Amino acid sequence: MKHIGLSIALLAFSAHSYALELTSNDINEGQLMSSKFEYNGMGCSGGNLSPQLSWKNAPKGTKSFAITAFDPDAPTGSGWWHWTVLNIPADTTSVAQGASGKVNIGLETRTDYGKPGYGGVCPPEGDGMHRYQFTIWALPQAKIDLPSDISPAVVGFTLNKMAIDKAVLTATYVR
Repeated sequence: MKHIGLSIALLAFSAHSYALELTSNDINEGQLMSSKFEYNGMGCSGGNLSPQLSWKNAPKGTKSFAITAFDPDAPTGSGWWHWTVLNIPADTTSVAQGASGKVNIGLETRTDYGKPGYGGVCPPEGDGMHRYQFTIWALPQAKIDLPSDISPAVVGFTLNKMAIDKAVLTATYVR
């Protein structure tokens, strides 16, 4: 009986240690983001840089990745999409700080700011702390055939429907 328990514990540890993982040199889980990642417009005056992101332990069958950044606390009734990137090649394991719009990292689709590319954090003043969920999605297709002006909600639906795995890094911001 002792060996069965140990085997189950090792199996659980093994399964956990190979889960898709998302990290960043720029943002940390549960911590405030720097103003260099804040939007420049709509009352905000940040640097509007996309953060550096790295991922590892992609599951078997991954043929591409996607990145999203979403604020579930935006006072819209439906959150706010800050970044959606599709068709990131399967051999990619990171994006550099400020890569959005400057480097071909994949298909950057429209955000809730109305245009493709990273749109930085910009919670309304006095609205309290907002969470920003940066997600890496492991996908079973090399290419998702969506136009760059597609609604971010459709991108989110598509990714949730087809993802093999995902990892989330949640940072915060307040104004």
